Amino acid sequence: MKWDLTQATLEIMDTLVGWLLTPVILALLVLVALSLWETGLAIGERSGGIRRLVAARRIDRLTTRARRAIDRADLLARIGPMLGLMGTLIPLGPGLAALSSGQLDVLAQAVTVAFNTTVMGLLIGILGFLLGRLRRRWYDAAMATLEASA
Repeated sequence: MKWDLTQATLEIMDTLVGWLLTPVILALLVLVALSLWETGLAIGERSGGIRRLVAARRIDRLTTRARRAIDRADLLARIGPMLGLMGTLIPLGPGLAALSSGQLDVLAQAVTVAFNTTVMGLLIGILGFLLGRLRRRWYDAAMATLEASA
């Protein structure tokens, strides 16, 4: 009885984990697009958005915008690599199982998916990290300018 329950539990877990691969890949694609969008927003902030808020002496608006922009970048820096790791591990289980039965084509496909999701997750993480660091520097400088002139 115990073996049947354990086997059934493992099969259910395998099925649930298998269902996660497509949402993880879709989430990674959405996060890549969001990273590119955030990069464009950061370019706009750097090329004049922050400067206009400093010139208008809008410290409240500057603080709110800084917090939101930095939080979005930090979210990308954390979530992207996590999803990349999930996308790496999910296909490797069935791929390694296929190796035991000699199905090298299934293993090759699984490893390809694993590497692709790893790279996408790391790209998202790198962009999020860089955006967060740059935005912190830019907004801290703007806040210092406003505080010095007050």
